[in-house]
Amino acid sequence: MKKGMITKVSGPLVVAQNMSGARMYDVVRVGAKRLVGEIIELKEDTASIQVYEETAGVGTREEIERTDMPLSVELAPGLIESIFDGIQRPLDKIREKWGDFIARGIDVPALDRERKWHFTPEVTSGSEVVAGDILGTVRETEIVVHKIMVPCGIGGTIESITEGDYTITEPVARIKTVSGTKEVPMLQVWPVRMGRPIVKKIPPGEMLTTGQRVIDTLFPVAKGGTACIPGPFGSGKTVVQHQLAKWADADIVVYVGCGERGNEMTDVLQEFPELKDPRTGYPLMKRTVLIANTSNMPVAAREASVYTGITIAEYFRDMGYSVALMADSTSRWAEAMREISGRMEEMPGEEGYPAYLASKVAAFYERAGRVRCLGSDGREGALSVVGAVSPAGGDLSDPVVQATLRVVKVFWSLEDKLAFQRHFPAISWLRSYSLYDNEMEAFMADRVSPEFPSLKRQAIMLLEQESELEEIVRLVGIEALSSPDRLVMKIARIIRQDFLHQNAFDDSDTYTSLKKQFFMLDLILYYRDRLRKAIVDEGQAYTLFDRMDVEQDIARAKFIPDGDTEKIQDIRELIDVEIGERLAGNRESAS
Repeated sequence: MKKGMITKVSGPLVVAQNMSGARMYDVVRVGAKRLVGEIIELKEDTASIQVYEETAGVGTREEIERTDMPLSVELAPGLIESIFDGIQRPLDKIREKWGDFIARGIDVPALDRERKWHFTPEVTSGSEVVAGDILGTVRETEIVVHKIMVPCGIGGTIESITEGDYTITEPVARIKTVSGTKEVPMLQVWPVRMGRPIVKKIPPGEMLTTGQRVIDTLFPVAKGGTACIPGPFGSGKTVVQHQLAKWADADIVVYVGCGERGNEMTDVLQEFPELKDPRTGYPLMKRTVLIANTSNMPVAAREASVYTGITIAEYFRDMGYSVALMADSTSRWAEAMREISGRMEEMPGEEGYPAYLASKVAAFYERAGRVRCLGSDGREGALSVVGAVSPAGGDLSDPVVQATLRVVKVFWSLEDKLAFQRHFPAISWLRSYSLYDNEMEAFMADRVSPEFPSLKRQAIMLLEQESELEEIVRLVGIEALSSPDRLVMKIARIIRQDFLHQNAFDDSDTYTSLKKQFFMLDLILYYRDRLRKAIVDEGQAYTLFDRMDVEQDIARAKFIPDGDTEKIQDIRELIDVEIGERLAGNRESAS
């Protein structure tokens, strides 16, 4: 095996000579401790290598061992419920063997080679199969059925396939191909920087429901869509990401903690096993994969972690599942690229980020989508990507934010002002947008009610009118407004406080189905219509309806369980009764 020699060490960057014949993105072993590294630049026989482990103690003239293989992930049963670092090392297995701290140079397989899984065939001997066809299934958890697929580049006739218990490296089938017989194990290996192949992309048509009212009603994201959550420190990016990971309508969740604080990942690791999946009742971890690369881990592994996560997500998408990937935060990923680029002495771009930042961000988000998967059964899968961005000081002109906004279709703008007011999710209803509006309004009309899109547009219009009126209120006070304008301010406040605000710690309020969201918004706008009829059509003064008792019932509607939405409808009667009583009392006093 050819070996190179180290000539320079600069933090996570190592430069080596005698590397002729090596290829970009090949994995190497660095120095006497055999640290994991990846070739990121080649000049004649000199290679620049980013090392995924701490390089303290590595010196010049130490050897570089080449593997002639790109950085890849292992794909097989055993992924679900696992916790990996940025290069798919199993953190739980490392802890069992080496303790709480990751020793350098550890070489441990990502997936258990000894555990046996029960394989149930879906095809029989003599069947013709192509790449992507499902050979059989493995019950990985109580929620997830793992589908064993024909690997890419293989197709032919099944010679043998047998039900039984196998390790992931034992062949479960033999396929006769034009180039000979191939043994197919459950384990597949795939390079992380290469997207898995598909037949074609399909336009989005179904909503990725999240149970968060400000998202689902006002700024929805499609299954297979992309979304960005930028916001300053303390605005609740991680809280929103956690809520999405817990409640998003996805079969599989892949959560990538990329350069975030260790205590935040600890919260995830402690919460997820205790959280119940609302659809199945089992712990949420039963359909979750966690990639943990915290801020104190080597910077180069941070750059690889998002690729590790999205490759695993693509694998489950290819089975025909709807997968949601949460990346928290892509700013830390970009900062890792900036550090490596600076050590390589590349020409810096805006704010020191590499000139290829925008293309890297675009290539990452373009791997999302609703697709027709490989295979003869024509199955569809969806991979939705939600990336948090942490611009310094909340500056939305930050290069990472701008590069992200050019490629994603949903923008959830977080405001620290709302977070400081304890308004969560702290998503601005004035600055956010969704480019899936047309498709998702059709989905709302079809799945919930034809009136839902109209209610949504009315709510947005009221919030925009409130913003315009606030300037007048600041100058001359709310008493200077006309009665219809004061009504707008009242209803917009109710929408903000009683509909958009959500309590993540209340069992009834933390998740709201689309049906309940419709009934809540319909109730608020029914209240608006009844008051407007009295004020505008009948000429009553706004002060007559200034403090209505029924507003407490409207506010408490969010705490009504999803299964009791009829109780929300009952509040309409209370509205009619109180408005009628106030009108009658006003007539009596006038007479």
